[in-house]
Amino acid sequence: MKTFGENLKNLRKYHKISQCDFAKKMKTSQQRISEWECDKVEPSLYNILRIIKILDCSFEDLADGIDCEQ
Repeated sequence: MKTFGENLKNLRKYHKISQCDFAKKMKTSQQRISEWECDKVEPSLYNILRIIKILDCSFEDLADGIDCEQ
């Protein structure tokens, strides 16, 4: 089973973007990106839409393998 944070981290690394550079593109802090990737905090819908645009991915890419029955 995967998590949103794992999918986000994998997609970010696939695009060879550091957390710091990704945070700048997202107009947020590197700490916030880390919290998302460690599944400590979930991004807002607005931020999910920004992630999709910046990483040129789909919502399905971010949600792949997530167990919604938890």
